[in-house]
Amino acid sequence: MHAISLTSHGPGGLEIRDVPDPVAAGHHTLLRVRSAGINFSDVHIVEGSYSFNPPLPYHPGIEAVGTTADGRRMLGRARFGAWAELFVAEQVMEVPDFVSDRAALAVATQGFTAWHLLRTMARITRRDTVAVMAAAGGVGSIAVQLAKAWGARRVIGAASTPEKRAQAAALGADVTVDSTSTDLGAALIEANGGRLVDVILEMHGGPQLDSALAALASCGRMVVYGSTSGEASTPIRPESLMAGTRSVAGFSAYNLVTERNEVFPETIVGLFGMIKKGQLDLETGQSYPYTEVARAVADMRGRVTTGKVSLDFAG
Repeated sequence: MHAISLTSHGPGGLEIRDVPDPVAAGHHTLLRVRSAGINFSDVHIVEGSYSFNPPLPYHPGIEAVGTTADGRRMLGRARFGAWAELFVAEQVMEVPDFVSDRAALAVATQGFTAWHLLRTMARITRRDTVAVMAAAGGVGSIAVQLAKAWGARRVIGAASTPEKRAQAAALGADVTVDSTSTDLGAALIEANGGRLVDVILEMHGGPQLDSALAALASCGRMVVYGSTSGEASTPIRPESLMAGTRSVAGFSAYNLVTERNEVFPETIVGLFGMIKKGQLDLETGQSYPYTEVARAVADMRGRVTTGKVSLDFAG
């Protein structure tokens, strides 16, 4: 079979190789891949900038939609190996007919992350204003929709271009701001009618995190789930958060998925239900032939993509 292998760091280190077909053992499931997702964690691994860099050569990809030997369409997750024609999934969920391949891939990591950023970590209520960074991205575009569906008082979408801000507004953001603003905190406060913001979902890191933190309200919650800028933010002294009763927390979907096995299927069922009710639009995104994986990764790193980015293996 064809599989994508990372042999050296950087998009140029991604190679398509002929490798032996994998064999599923135990409770794992072998899928013939139709489409595989690309996440920012994959981009960081390709670059060599992830918090954990696996030894090379490495077979990237943690999610795919594919078919079993008996023809069932499944969403599968594993720790690696999804960017291939055949994929051994550690966890699988059957995909209902009303869910497209793209939507299924979107919920696997980005939807799962957005759900738990808002519910598990931020614990949003109907009184809250919610600011979503990268509001047209994979996680952000879903977080905007979830926050609206769950009744947030106001949803602020931050994005870097007019086109991305328009997309965030189309998905339900009540107001949008330019995430590249020299004073992002002031822009968030202005977008919230001069008031501080209750919940901030942050994934840039660096000076943008510092600026956004200044806009966090009393009893506010900032949840950090990425650092795409690659820049360090100013260290936070925990005791400084006592004034205003504010909290800053980190989140990684990996911990929930690997340490609490029941959480993944429960969350995916909830997201599938929202798709069926028409509460989520997950059809935005870009699909690349798997032979163009280097371009897909470079485009995602260059922040020119929106929504869910995927690799097509179905031809």
